[in-house]
Amino acid sequence: MAEDLVLDTAIRDWVLIPLSVVMVLIGVLRYFVSKLMRSSQSPDAKIIKEGQVIIRARNLRAGANFIPPKSFRARRAYFSNEENGLLFVPKGQAQNAQAQMFSDPNMAMDMMKKNLSMIIPQTLTFAWVNFFFSGFVAAKIPFPLTQRFRSMLQNGIDLSTVDVSYVSSRSWYFLNLFGLRGLFSLILGEENATDDTQRMMQMSGFGFDPSKSLGAEKDGLDIVQHEWALPKFEQRAEAVLKKLVS
Repeated sequence: MAEDLVLDTAIRDWVLIPLSVVMVLIGVLRYFVSKLMRSSQSPDAKIIKEGQVIIRARNLRAGANFIPPKSFRARRAYFSNEENGLLFVPKGQAQNAQAQMFSDPNMAMDMMKKNLSMIIPQTLTFAWVNFFFSGFVAAKIPFPLTQRFRSMLQNGIDLSTVDVSYVSSRSWYFLNLFGLRGLFSLILGEENATDDTQRMMQMSGFGFDPSKSLGAEKDGLDIVQHEWALPKFEQRAEAVLKKLVS
C-alpha cells in the first residue's frame, strides 16, 4: 500500500516556490535575450505572397459548395492550372529547404541563435536543480493518479511505496518547463509566449519549403468534389414555408 507523507513547509518555501519563480524569470529573460539576438531583416516578399496564395486556396476549398459550379471551376483553374496557375510550381523551380538554409547564412545563424537560447539556459537550470534540489518530494497532486504517471511525476525518487500523486523536485522542474506557456502568454503576450515543446520539435527542421505547401494545396484543390449547396437551401426553405402555410 502506498505511504502518505507529511511534507515539510520548509520544502515549500525553499524548494517549490524558488524553483517555480526561477523558471518564470528564466523564461522571461530568455525571451528578451532571443529578441536582442534576432536579426532585423525584412521578410521575403515571395514567401509572403506564396503564403497568401495558400490561404486563398484554403478558403476556396472551405467555401466551395457555396459557389456556383461554373465559378468554382474558373477559380480552381486560376489556382491549379498546369501552365500559369498560382499553385503550380515547376519541377526545376522547387527549392530544397535544407539547401536554402545553407545558402542563406542569416537563416542558419538565426536558427543557431534560437537553439542556443533554449539549450544553454535549460542545461544550466537542470544542472542547478539536479545539484541543489535532487531527491526532494516537493508537492502532491490533489487527486489520485494511476501507476503510469509514476515515471513522469517522481523522477529522481526510486521508492515504489510512495503514492503516485507526490511530485519530486526534478519532475516539478519538467512540469514547469513544459507547462508555463499560459503564464508566459499573460506576461509577454500570446504571440510572444515561449513554447519549449514547439522549439524542441523545430530543432531538427531546416526551414520552410513553400513549394511543398503549394503542391499539397494544389492536390487538395484538385480532388475537391463540388456540390452546390444553395439549391438544397431553397428546397428546405420551400418545405418549411409549405408546412407553415398548411
